[in-house]
Amino acid sequence: MLIRVFCFAKIKMAHGFTGKTLAAIRKKWSNNIKILFVKAASIKELKLELSSRSKGELLELCLHLSKFKKENKELLTYLLYEASDEPSYVKSVKKEIEKLFEQVNKRNYYFIKKSVRKILRVIKKYIQYSKKKETEVELLLCFCSELKKMSPSMEENTGLNNIYKRQIETIKKTIYSLHADLQFDYEKELHKIIKE
Repeated sequence: MLIRVFCFAKIKMAHGFTGKTLAAIRKKWSNNIKILFVKAASIKELKLELSSRSKGELLELCLHLSKFKKENKELLTYLLYEASDEPSYVKSVKKEIEKLFEQVNKRNYYFIKKSVRKILRVIKKYIQYSKKKETEVELLLCFCSELKKMSPSMEENTGLNNIYKRQIETIKKTIYSLHADLQFDYEKELHKIIKE
């Protein structure tokens, strides 16, 4: 659906144009100013449409999606290569978390907080790819552990301390949604990190 859009009221208010002047502007610019309005299809509609496509078309669509955005490419990489081996995926992400914490700018707490938030965004992205609660707990435990080890201490800064406490609460909520055996193991790890 093609919609022509031009904001005449704002122009009139800003420049004091008369009605005739606005009509002339509308006539001159109405063909040049166009906004394409595309409503996104629902998941059900997309699923139906994808089921009617051939294997080659699906391959083409996936490749196009992977070229469109870095996150799409990363998700596709996870689904194709890493989803089948979740423990090695978690291990590689933990190594990346450790590297990111080594690169934190420790000049002052402003930069530390900014870097820590960035690391947390990266972790949340990896958690979103996996959608497994165990992975979420393990990665957040790693984050909290690295944050606790960091110097200068995060306990000296309210912002960093609040980030830490929020992640501890998230971990606790996620742990309670797991199987009883896993709950026990992860609670032990969590208490170990809290006592550090």
